[in-house]
Amino acid sequence: MDVGWQELTRIYRTIIHFDIKDGKIWLQQNLTELNPAEDLVAMGIAREDIVLGLHPPYKRPYTDYGVA
Repeated sequence: MDVGWQELTRIYRTIIHFDIKDGKIWLQQNLTELNPAEDLVAMGIAREDIVLGLHPPYKRPYTDYGVA
């Protein structure tokens, strides 16, 4: 999370966001240069159990990850 103030503007932004839905890990937001989905795979999570929710549903079948 990026939380705070910049002069008179409130800053509240999610840098990285995961959800767990129906037994799958959904990557909803990633504003980093890292690839957390690959980190999950390296930890032993099956690719089909990771959904790139930050991509629209019609693109998900073309990723190396799960579709839901």
